[in-house]
Amino acid sequence: MPLIRVDAAGVPQAAEDAFVTLADDAALPADGGAIVSLTRFRNERERLLARNAPIGVRLKAAENPESLGADVSRLSVVALEFPAFNDGRAFSWARILRTRLGFTGEVRAVGHFIYDQVNYQRRVGFDAWETSLTVEQIARAFSEMTDVYQPSTDGKKTIRELRAGR
Repeated sequence: MPLIRVDAAGVPQAAEDAFVTLADDAALPADGGAIVSLTRFRNERERLLARNAPIGVRLKAAENPESLGADVSRLSVVALEFPAFNDGRAFSWARILRTRLGFTGEVRAVGHFIYDQVNYQRRVGFDAWETSLTVEQIARAFSEMTDVYQPSTDGKKTIRELRAGR
């Protein structure tokens, strides 16, 4: 699946994926980044963190990122699964990663999400997407809503703040 990331200026770009997503029984690559399930991360934590390579964890919708504890700061990627477009738990997990846990690595959207959700995903902290959408579609999704009602991790002023002249 193609990967799209936002660059430092917040512009989406097609990106080379430096990580391989591994099944729980797959061998670790000799080098390079790897994304593993939470179960595998817990079972092989010491070995995975001792590798001299970036590591990521893929969380299912029911897996709270707070369960990663202090290890979250040692991860390069947290991939959050959308099992269906109408399951929004990954939105909450992304916001928790960015605000409560202070995660500064990549938060990647994977699974079944739709174009209309991309701007909301960006607002809560996602900065990468495994998607069949194009870079142009992602860029257009970012620009479709200029004003917002709810505060989020992006720091945009809400409509209420704009009306109050703040």
